[in-house]
Amino acid sequence: MVRRIGFGTKRLAGSDGRGADVQEKAIALLRRAVELGVNHLDTADFYPTYGQEGNSREFEPLNWANDAIFRAFAPYDDDLVIATKVGPTITGLARPDALPALVEGNLRALGRDSLDLVYLRQTGLDSVAEHFGVLAELRAKGLIRHLGLSNVRLEHLAQAQEIAPVVAVQNRYSVDFGRVNDAILEACGDQGIAFVPFFTLTADSRETGGVKQTDVIREIAADHGATPAQIRLAWTLSRGDNVLAIPGTGNAHHLEENLAAGSIRLSPAQLEALDALPQS
Repeated sequence: MVRRIGFGTKRLAGSDGRGADVQEKAIALLRRAVELGVNHLDTADFYPTYGQEGNSREFEPLNWANDAIFRAFAPYDDDLVIATKVGPTITGLARPDALPALVEGNLRALGRDSLDLVYLRQTGLDSVAEHFGVLAELRAKGLIRHLGLSNVRLEHLAQAQEIAPVVAVQNRYSVDFGRVNDAILEACGDQGIAFVPFFTLTADSRETGGVKQTDVIREIAADHGATPAQIRLAWTLSRGDNVLAIPGTGNAHHLEENLAAGSIRLSPAQLEALDALPQS
């Protein structure tokens, strides 16, 4: 069974993914996460690296992150689930006929015969059927065990389900950002599909990182002796038993704080106050 708080590798290296020392620290942090009970890692080879100030964007695929996962855990334990995403490339969304090469690249980097979970990360498509159909063919060949969707609308989910089972949806979502996805979260819950949000901590600051602050969240955090990040994660998990969290960090202390958020139980009044936060 996948535990409800996993680990996202996007911020594994902090602001710079280059250098042997950075990767060795990443390997140690990955192993520490698993020691603490994490058995769900979320990765991709198309993430860009961000500059120190968070405002310079250089596209540099994080193949090193997949290599760090391989070096940390191969040969893999059966209960470790590694999810990856394909679709975006440096020139835009990949054509359907380019998806097999992207999947094979992940297989090589991770040292796997098959991938546990592959999301189609779409952008700008009216229909995901052609792209998803290619991934379904790779699933039928045994290269992929399970399929997911990312950055999608309800109609995309319906289109994909006509082709093959969807086990997880990954969209932007937090207490005060991305609530347009309430409907797809509810649909996933009704259908037994995992909902795995991103930008849960950063909210509308998105790629610049950090944890968005509000007075209401600070006050609730103080009541629980917790951090604002922990309250954001606790609220996210409260949205349904099918909701998973994949907070990412390059800091071992923040990793432990994130995992501890799973034990926080928000009161009905606190949930009501959080639900009433202005949306951005």
